[in-house]
Amino acid sequence: MQYKSMLMAALLALGGTTPVWAQAAYPSKPIRLVVGFAPGGAADYVARSVGDALGRALGQPIVIENKAGAGSSIAADMVAKSAPDGYTLLIASPSSISVNPALNPKLNYKPNDLLPVTKLTASPLVIAVNPNAGLNSVKELIAKAKANPGALNVATAGNGSATHLGAAQFAQVAGVKFTEIPYRGGGPAMQSLIAGDTQIYFGTPPSTLPHIQSGRVRGLGISATERSALFPDLPGMKDAGLPEYELDFWYGFFVPAGTPPAIVQKLFEATKTAMQQESVKAALAREGTEVSLSQSPADYAAFLARDEKFWVKLVKDAGVKLD
Repeated sequence: MQYKSMLMAALLALGGTTPVWAQAAYPSKPIRLVVGFAPGGAADYVARSVGDALGRALGQPIVIENKAGAGSSIAADMVAKSAPDGYTLLIASPSSISVNPALNPKLNYKPNDLLPVTKLTASPLVIAVNPNAGLNSVKELIAKAKANPGALNVATAGNGSATHLGAAQFAQVAGVKFTEIPYRGGGPAMQSLIAGDTQIYFGTPPSTLPHIQSGRVRGLGISATERSALFPDLPGMKDAGLPEYELDFWYGFFVPAGTPPAIVQKLFEATKTAMQQESVKAALAREGTEVSLSQSPADYAAFLARDEKFWVKLVKDAGVKLD
């Protein structure tokens, strides 16, 4: 598997050595945190929620840079080709790490060009619809989609994104057909739903819940079997009548392969400190996202090796294509 080399690199990171003077010198300037989607989406929200606290833990500012396009592959490729000195950090999801390589073997980067630091958050997707679509439940959504194959437009944050795969998996399990309309991130996708250009969005909680709470869109449920305390008003798929549908989504930090082990460990420890701040936990919880830290870089690499199997199988079973 492609993560064996990542796991080995992470294990070496735990046992590797870097001169004391090099460890003390890092970081000596601002650190760039690259987000593979447009502002306003979940990746952007998580990055900005964590960024200030991470900067304080490291003693240097964190500069957020949005590099949207190609389902986050542009950002991943840019970080993979950056200097492995700890000053370029990627916030990534399964899209960059497992899905895009499965969809496109000709990518300019490989997953092992990125070294895992830690998992950050985990959450289900939220099924949201435009209020004018006349849909009040998952059962009504399925019935309308079956009666009108392809007539309902589903917004996604780009081909290969979790929102794309969430919609594809739902369509497969429910036996329905949607017309996918890809956008360059969760923010633009949500705006299309609000405007009525699309009728459905399988969105990450940070990009979806504020608009449900404001009444601009309607929530039908979450992609978890059971109801969650984070979204008490939204049914899980068991209550919604589709218990076979379940999808858990995460974000995590990565650096270019070759980054010195001591720097990877310092980034891990600083991220752990940042994510334990009550202000960070509260900001993420308000948007329906839970803190889900790895125990170590090696622990994260081991998780990725297991998680890859789920996403690759989903891409294959759902027949997801780039175009």
